[in-house]
Amino acid sequence: MAITLNNGFKMPLIGLGVWRMEKQQVRDLIINAIKIGYRHFDCAADYKNEAEVGEALAEAFKSGLVKREELFITTKLWNSDHGHVLGACKDSLKKLQLEYLDLYLVHFPVAIKHTGVGNTSSELAEDGILDIDTTISLETTWHAMEDLVSSGLVRSIGISNYDIFLTRDCLAYSKVKPAVNQIETHPYFQRESLVKFCQKHGICVTAHTPLGGAAANNEWFGTVSCLEDPVLQGLAKKYGKSAAQIALRWGIQRNTVVIPKTSKPERLEENFQVFDFQIVKEDMDLINGIDRKYRTNQPARFWGIDLYA
Repeated sequence: MAITLNNGFKMPLIGLGVWRMEKQQVRDLIINAIKIGYRHFDCAADYKNEAEVGEALAEAFKSGLVKREELFITTKLWNSDHGHVLGACKDSLKKLQLEYLDLYLVHFPVAIKHTGVGNTSSELAEDGILDIDTTISLETTWHAMEDLVSSGLVRSIGISNYDIFLTRDCLAYSKVKPAVNQIETHPYFQRESLVKFCQKHGICVTAHTPLGGAAANNEWFGTVSCLEDPVLQGLAKKYGKSAAQIALRWGIQRNTVVIPKTSKPERLEENFQVFDFQIVKEDMDLINGIDRKYRTNQPARFWGIDLYA
């Protein structure tokens, strides 16, 4: 199952995110995911495991497990490389052992001091605030991203963690429209206005942290989990599914792409089993009613700034 992007390319509705995936886990995770049926993998330079993902992909191609053209591979431009888009893209391609990317995203709408291509550290200045590079505009970054499309290195380009105003601006100055906006959205953080705005303007929304992220992020952001909500628990019993499957199916029926992250083989398979049932409208409405405006994933808090203030 896939969604057609605004440039005609197809993006699988469910993918596997590799954020915070230990390097030694990546090989088995990718191979097992492909065997289960995953064809979409979401990576980033900042995840610091592109090389390991690349080794797994190379093995999968060499063994005949899957062909390159059957996969949809996403990775992301880090904040310190806004002025070095071409070099950063080539570095990711080299690590991933690919000739092209299906999707390349601007990871965050902020440029910081360049520390060398491939170096994704985000050190704070002496005052404890991130050292933002004010000489590089997001428009300049975007036009450099567009050049990647014309050169054939990237099929689709997009944005990530952009709010409605920055997305509007990107639409205004872009020659190649963003194909995707990857944002945190889940039953406790639905962001209906942003989702509808993107979709109205032909931008596919990818939901990172589609399960709420509490388990992965509790050491930083708290322990509230939408998966424990009585509504999702009740619907899980009704449909004979897990609460996670209900949350993912809800996301898919909103016409968003979902990229859950797990390192557990049983969860890997469970998360993919979301195409054999349909949530009826009244139950979708029940889920729509539990929005808490609760963000669980906010890396910017470490930077001394709040991108969403």
